[in-house]
Amino acid sequence: MAIALLPGVRAGLRHAMVGLLVVLACGLSRAAASAPAPTDPWEPMNRVVYGLNDALDRVLVKPFMQVYVQVLPHWARRGVNHFFGNLTDIWSVPNNALALRPKATVDSVKRVLVNSTIGVFGLIDVASEWDIEKHPADAGVTLGRWGIPAGPYVVLPFLGPRTVREVAMLPVDRWGNVANHADQVDTRDALMVMGFIDLRETYLQAGDVIKAAALDPYTFTRDSYLQRQRYLLNDGDDADPPEDQP
Repeated sequence: MAIALLPGVRAGLRHAMVGLLVVLACGLSRAAASAPAPTDPWEPMNRVVYGLNDALDRVLVKPFMQVYVQVLPHWARRGVNHFFGNLTDIWSVPNNALALRPKATVDSVKRVLVNSTIGVFGLIDVASEWDIEKHPADAGVTLGRWGIPAGPYVVLPFLGPRTVREVAMLPVDRWGNVANHADQVDTRDALMVMGFIDLRETYLQAGDVIKAAALDPYTFTRDSYLQRQRYLLNDGDDADPPEDQP
């Protein structure tokens, strides 16, 4: 049976590689004809990486995620999402404190205490039901509150959109993820995989919406990401972030 499947697997891989080469060629031709935006001086390179990421996602990741959604019940997927959301709240506590956000810090502490206990290690988001507001903050947000500029927009292989400031803080944010401090390597690896699956499941429908609504999905994704970063930097306020103020 396994031998019979090998030709099909090889054919699928060949089709995937051809698709990736086509995306790469199209990305290079489009990049050469477009003028980069001020926040995106590396747009030609970013478009190529975006195209490769999108092709890999469509060929490998999205089909797996569709099976994941069909097999795992909604309540179980919600529990996974709440668990990793609680880990995010844990890392938000020191970052909100360093960003000098008293209310956000207190709310983040409350969320962690409530969800880690009554919420059974974060599997149930009791804090949101009690109207305790969520204030996501990572090391990049902390630097932004300290006045460090975001720098150019960049698309990383597999990881997707970032700014240079967020790229520089990736090792710090990785260290701040409680899941990466598990004693067993197998446990750390499993949590890393589940974290990626949970994140991708969150955006499972977003990709189709973007491609249906936007004339240029790359530009739409870039502008949405930068707007989201400004929102996080302001903690939801309408005021300009510190780095944009005169």
